[in-house]
Amino acid sequence: MTAELKVDPEQYENVGSGGAIGQKGESMFMDALRRLIRNRAAVVGGVIILILILSAVFADFLALKPFEEQVLTDQNVVPQWVVKVFSVMEPYARISEDYPLGADYVGRDLYSRILYGGQVSLRVAFIGPIISLVIGVVYGGISGFLGGRVDTIMMRIVDIMYAFPSLLLIILLMAFFRGTFANPDPGSFTYVISQLDKQMGGMLFIFVGIGITSWQTMARLTRGQVLSIREKEFIEAARTIGARDTRIMFRHVLPNIVGPLIVAETLAIPGYISTEAFLSFIGLGVNPPTPSWGAMISDGAQVVRTYPNQTIFPALALAITMFAFNFLGDGLRDALDPRLRGTQ
Repeated sequence: MTAELKVDPEQYENVGSGGAIGQKGESMFMDALRRLIRNRAAVVGGVIILILILSAVFADFLALKPFEEQVLTDQNVVPQWVVKVFSVMEPYARISEDYPLGADYVGRDLYSRILYGGQVSLRVAFIGPIISLVIGVVYGGISGFLGGRVDTIMMRIVDIMYAFPSLLLIILLMAFFRGTFANPDPGSFTYVISQLDKQMGGMLFIFVGIGITSWQTMARLTRGQVLSIREKEFIEAARTIGARDTRIMFRHVLPNIVGPLIVAETLAIPGYISTEAFLSFIGLGVNPPTPSWGAMISDGAQVVRTYPNQTIFPALALAITMFAFNFLGDGLRDALDPRLRGTQ
């Protein structure tokens, strides 16, 4: 009498992919997450970004004073610990413990303004990549998928856009927007856009400027990814069974290229933040009194020898934020690299 052999299918789940018998398979997401967590720099960057997000969201509760409140009798006051750190200020500094990081030239709390300035930088950090992704993926996807003469014409347009220095182009765009929408006629389209920009603290034109100048790299990357994917066997199989181009694009092509695109945009976030800070530094960014780290650095630069705290503290906030996004972007790139799948 032959004994019945019982086999647990879960024991052999990972054998086909090179795993050992009895070892349960691991999804690509879990494998990427495990390698991301093992990257200490990426974890530190992620924690810093989380703290920045929470600080920006709850700035109304964390701030000691409204960011626009001016106390002219408290101009340039500093707490005692700042005087100890910057000993050069000791002979002339006016001490006040009501301001944890000191006050600026019109008596506004630096700590509160740095908190609210984080909202501006984080908006750029998240909305900028979305704009770039939408424009770049649509443009590059159409160019790469259709190919031929359409691809040639569309990529020549991208080359023409690349011929202009992006920073100079965005400065010209911001100067044009500020001049055109400065004194619009009530009831006109420009008046509506101007009021919307004022409600956003001057952020609308920054988003438009970044969106116009940042999509070219994403379009080229998307085109290259689509050109490599569209020649794969499963795309040919989908065409054979009569699948439409739109279905192939959204069901087969985009899901296979979205990973590298997200990683590329994550690595580009520090560039968006620095662009906004630079525009605010030269006076083409947010509208006063909306706080921006770039505008705060510009104001503090005028008194950097006498009150260095007004420049150094917002500059530190800007540098830490950019480092955090760089660390997280590098970690995501390594975690989502298919060549590292299954490694420790």
